[in-house]
Amino acid sequence: MTAFDFFNILCSIPKTLRFNLHYFPLKTALKLPVVVSHRTYLRELHGKVELPEKVERAMIKIGFGDVGHYDRKRSRGIWQVSGTVSFGGKASIGHGSKLSVRGNLCFGDGFNMTAESTIVCAKEIRFGRDCLLSWDILVMDTDEHPLYNMENERINPDKAIQVGDHVWIGCKCVLLKGAVVPDNTVVAAGTLLTSSFSGEHQVIGGNPPTILKHDIRWEH
Repeated sequence: MTAFDFFNILCSIPKTLRFNLHYFPLKTALKLPVVVSHRTYLRELHGKVELPEKVERAMIKIGFGDVGHYDRKRSRGIWQVSGTVSFGGKASIGHGSKLSVRGNLCFGDGFNMTAESTIVCAKEIRFGRDCLLSWDILVMDTDEHPLYNMENERINPDKAIQVGDHVWIGCKCVLLKGAVVPDNTVVAAGTLLTSSFSGEHQVIGGNPPTILKHDIRWEH
């Protein structure tokens, strides 16, 4: 552990205590299952945070990590939650990442979002087990502003996003409402995904996205 890491942990104690005592019963909160970096802006501490039955200390880390081409000392994340965030196990939400949740956001066990990415959840976004998200990614299940036709009917409703188990999403990808990524899939860097794909062990990429490779597997 570097001197910076040790300093960061010490400085994170107040926000870590505030977060855990706010969301969990005292017995659970004292285990400190969630550790929050002091560089995370707790903009809205509402809604609910759900944990698995077995709770461990520091099983969820928010605002930590180190991606070399970002300045983590000046990186700032945001927690803006009025909906529900569910964790299925261990998770890491890297430095500079932003969560804006008024719907239901679910993370499977082993979720890892490295840095500087954003999730905007108005309806429902689900990640399966063992998902890896690179940096500078946007996942958003809403257009934020409604559109209506001339009969005053809304034509752009929010749509859920589903990401399967063991999915790697490359840097600078954008997943918009209605996107479905199947298990054991790699989404290539820079891909804009708005539709549903099926099948497994494949690479999806390009704009518009297509299946680039079949019969692949990936490792952390």
